[in-house]
This record gives sequence, C-alpha cells and structure tokens, in this order.
Amino acid sequence: MNASLKGRYINDKSNAATTLAINGGDVKLLSSMTDSTFVNGPSLNGLTVAVKKPGFYIIGHDVPKKDLRFQFNNIVRFAKNASKLTYNRGRRDKRTVVDGALVFDPANKVSATYMLGSRNCKLKYSYVLGGVTTLEPCYDLGKNRWDFAISRRVYDNVFKATYQTWCRNLALEWLRNTKFNGTFKISASINLAEESKNPKFIAESTWDLEV
Repeated sequence: MNASLKGRYINDKSNAATTLAINGGDVKLLSSMTDSTFVNGPSLNGLTVAVKKPGFYIIGHDVPKKDLRFQFNNIVRFAKNASKLTYNRGRRDKRTVVDGALVFDPANKVSATYMLGSRNCKLKYSYVLGGVTTLEPCYDLGKNRWDFAISRRVYDNVFKATYQTWCRNLALEWLRNTKFNGTFKISASINLAEESKNPKFIAESTWDLEV
C-alpha cells in the first residue's frame, strides 16, 4: 500500500494545509486539514475526507460544509484519436460541468470545459514543441477573453509562465520532481493592474511513503 503526504503554504493568507492520500488497490482515501483544524484545539474546521475510485467516480465529504461531489469518466476513440469525457456534479453548488479532450497526436490536443445552463465555456489548445516546450492558449467564450501559458522541461524541472489578459495577472511556477527527494513546487503571481503589485507566493512539497 502506497501513501503520499503533501504540505502547502500561502504567504498572503499566512496559512498552511496538509493532505494525506492512501492507495489501497482501486480505491484511494484522501484526507486534508488546515491550520484552523488545530489552532483552537482539535476540531472539524478545515477537515475534508474523500474516497476516490479512479476512472469511475469521486465521492467527497467536507465535514463542516456537508458537500458531496461526483465524477464520471469515459474514454472513446474516433479515427484512432483518443477522446476523454468527464462529468462533474456538485450537490451543494448544484452545478454540472462537462470536460472533454481530443488528442490528435502526442504533440496536439484540444480540450473544452462547459458548465451546463450557462455561457461558461472554455477552449484550450496544447502544442508540444520538441518534446520539452508546451504552448497553451485558452479562449473563454462566455467572457470573450484569452489566457496564455508556456512551459519548458529541463531535466527534472518544469518552468511555467501564465498570463491572464482579462485581469493582467502574471504567474510563474517552478516544479521539480525527483525520485529520491519527492516533489516540490514554488509559484509566484502578481496582478499588473494593481498599484501596489504585492506578489503572492505558494510553496508545496510532496513525499511518497510506503505503508
């Protein structure tokens, strides 16, 4: 049985969170907690428990909010091209989201996200250049806005930059994944439209364990 432990810290909110995932065959148990779970003594605040069966469904239970969420996946092929369809349904927010992706070849993929009953629809194209650089323009049909992302892999490191045109938000990310030291990610974002331009930093680290 395998397990993974993930820690996360955000500077502007000055809070931390920990997530524990345990794999038991086809079923995965997920549990997460924040500093609010212990700040005034042990409590249910910030505590989330979920059970996941890959490729079929996800049932999550956030104890304070009593929220249930379901997910169904399906993979089909059209003319040798793989297509994946994901259906998400949340009980508390009463929203239904459909995700679809069409893979033409390893370097070209088109994906779409649509919320039923709304104009919220996003289209994203992913192009891999030379196997190391990925370009991802994204268009929001409902808001008539573009987002752009570019990432590059250098050995065990991935460097990524994202720019949202509608809010002028620029984000930079450094992800490192090694077999012996686990995974860590450092990201920073800044809103170029704000006068103060206070950057936001997030640090994450993940360790894989044998249970």
